[in-house]
Amino acid sequence: MPGFLLNMGAQIMCAHGGQAKLTAPNPRVKIMGQPVPMSSAPLAVAGCAFPPPPVANGPCVTGQWMPPTLTIRVKSMGQPLVVQSSQAICTPTGTPVVIAFAGQTRVRGM
Repeated sequence: MPGFLLNMGAQIMCAHGGQAKLTAPNPRVKIMGQPVPMSSAPLAVAGCAFPPPPVANGPCVTGQWMPPTLTIRVKSMGQPLVVQSSQAICTPTGTPVVIAFAGQTRVRGM
């Protein structure tokens, strides 16, 4: 999926408004002075408003990138990179994350 590559300055949220943070920077690739995230590392979610059991199955705690939505042609350290159109699923709720801003608007990947 083509799109702007994410860097560690990306703004990401769970579907319930919680802030998702990228947890592992790639030590070899930087875009606009910030490292790109490792696609294998989970997202850490804080501030999710989804209620806990028995009302619902929330709140969102972590998120994991979906491999088919990562880059196909661009890789670093053998791993695909995350682009603005990539998708991740939160655990334990199973809801998607929303990428509000990729962190940069100069470098695209496919």
